[in-house]
Amino acid sequence: MTPSEPGAAAGVAVVTGASRGLGAAIAVRLAAAGRPVAVNYLRGRDGAEAVVERIRSAGGVAEAFGADVVDEDGVADLFAQVSTTLGPVTAVVANATGPQPEVGVDELSWRAHLDQLEFFVKSPTLLVQAALPTMRSAGGGRVVLIGSDMADRATPGMSAYVAAKNAQVGLTRVWAKELGPEGVTVNLVQPGWIPVERHAGISTDSYVADVPLRRMGTPDDVAATVAHLASDAGGFITGQRISVNGGHTI
Repeated sequence: MTPSEPGAAAGVAVVTGASRGLGAAIAVRLAAAGRPVAVNYLRGRDGAEAVVERIRSAGGVAEAFGADVVDEDGVADLFAQVSTTLGPVTAVVANATGPQPEVGVDELSWRAHLDQLEFFVKSPTLLVQAALPTMRSAGGGRVVLIGSDMADRATPGMSAYVAAKNAQVGLTRVWAKELGPEGVTVNLVQPGWIPVERHAGISTDSYVADVPLRRMGTPDDVAATVAHLASDAGGFITGQRISVNGGHTI
C-alpha cells in the first residue's frame, strides 16, 4: 500500500484519556466510523469499560487498556497489548491530560512546567514513536494531538499549561513535515471550553457571550473534527491546528 492509496488510514486507533469527556466522545466517534478503538485510561477503569460497552452496543469494536501514557514502559506495554488484542495501530489521538492548576508567575516552579510538558510533549512523543512501525508497515497513519485554544488566549495564571500547549504547535508542524513522505498526517485540534462531567454546575453564561456562534461546544463537535482528520477523507490535511470553539478565537 502506498501513502496515497485509499485505506492507508485503516487500522486500530489508540485514544488516550478516553474513559470520559472528550476522549470518550472521540473513541465512540472513531468506532462508529469503523475503526477498532483502544480506549486508554489511567484510573477510570469503570468509565473506560462503559465507553467500550457503548461502542460494542452500537456494533463497533473496542477494548479498554489501563496505562500511564507519560511513562516509557507504560506506553510500550500499552502498544504491545493493543497489537495483540486488536491489531496494528495506525492512528493515535493524544488526549490524556492531568491537573491544570492556576499559578501566578511569582509562584511558578520548574516542576509545574514539567507536569504539563509530560502530558503534552513527552506523552505524544512516546505514543508516536510506538505507533510508527505499524504506520510504516501500513503505508500511512494518522496522528491527532488534542490541544487547547488557551494557547491563543494566553490566560493569566496558566503560563505552564499555555507554554506546553504551544509546544504542541511546534511538534505538529515538525512531525507533519518529517512524517509526511511516509503517508503519516499530523494535526492539532484545539477545543475551546467544552463542558464535560467535571464542569457540572459551573455557569457558562459569560463564556457564551464571547462566542460568535452563541453556544457552548459539545464533545461531539471535537470528536467529529478528529474523526475527519483520522479518516481517508482527511488524508490531505497535515500540519494544521484547527480550533473547535465557535469562533471564540479567530
